This record gives sequence, C-alpha cells and structure tokens, in this order.
Amino acid sequence: MSFNQKTFIGMVRDQWGLTLIEMMMIFAIIGILVTIAIPPAYQLYEDSQAREQVTEAVNLLDSVKAPIAGFYSDKGRWPTKTEFDSFVTTQTGKYVASLTPRILPDGGFQVTAAFRSNGVSPELLNEGTGRTLVLATKNGVEWVCNDNTDPVSGVPGLVAGSVLPQHRPQSCK
Repeated sequence: MSFNQKTFIGMVRDQWGLTLIEMMMIFAIIGILVTIAIPPAYQLYEDSQAREQVTEAVNLLDSVKAPIAGFYSDKGRWPTKTEFDSFVTTQTGKYVASLTPRILPDGGFQVTAAFRSNGVSPELLNEGTGRTLVLATKNGVEWVCNDNTDPVSGVPGLVAGSVLPQHRPQSCK
C-alpha cells in the first residue's frame, strides 16, 4: 500500500453532506435574513388589517348620508342627536364603538365614527383610545371625509378625524 495513492485508512473519504460549521453558517445567514424581513412584513400586515377595519367605519358613515340628507331637505336644518339616533339604527359595529353627530358652527354637519379601544388593530389606537374617522357636509349633497376643512372643497369648522392617512380609503385621502 502506497501513501501516494492515499488509500491509507481514514485518509480518503467521500464527502456526502455538510459539516457542522457549514450548517451553522447557513442557519446564521437564514436568521439574519429573517430578522431583516419580518418587521416590514409585519407592518404591512398590520396596515392591511387596519385598512380592512376602517372599511367598516366607512360603510357605517355611508349609510347615514341618505337619512341625513333627507332630513335636511325636508326640515331645512340638521338633526339633533336625538333625531339622529331615531333614524340611524345601526351606530356600532365589530370595530366601531359609536357614531356621533355634530352640527358645525359654520352651518355644516359631521358624523364621527369612533373605533373601539380594544379588539381593533393597534394602528387604530391613539394613546389607548380608538381613533376617529369623520364624514361631513355643508349642504347634504356633497360629503367630505376626515379632515378637509378647505372653505371651497371641504367643510369649514369640522373636527378632523385621527385615522392615519395610510389606513383611510382612497376617497378619504
């Protein structure tokens, strides 16, 4: 038996797998990649969840447009809280705690949807309380969403909602 042929027992071995060091390096690389990728993915998930929950508020607010416009058209004034409560039957939802009407000082009207303080996406909380989404009108025909106080295209005097722009639907941005 010759040493040049490397046939000495233990000198020649075919490598069939990865060594422990190589496996540890692979797991370390995977761990680093996961650490970098998970936070943005989680944020996208939370934003998506918040947008979905805001949709419920938008639907509730859309359902009050016709009754309020009809009341304004018939009576020539905005409804009081009691009158609002009598003709708007659905004022809460799974994520929305309440709908609150408000007659604005400049002659407009707004309805505020307040989110619950628990059971909602963390993105819909502001210092432990639910954020708000606003729907307002000057005349019962044209409605604006959330924070448009421009005298020409918005409703002056409205109290803006606190839902973040990235969670609002396109009609409220």
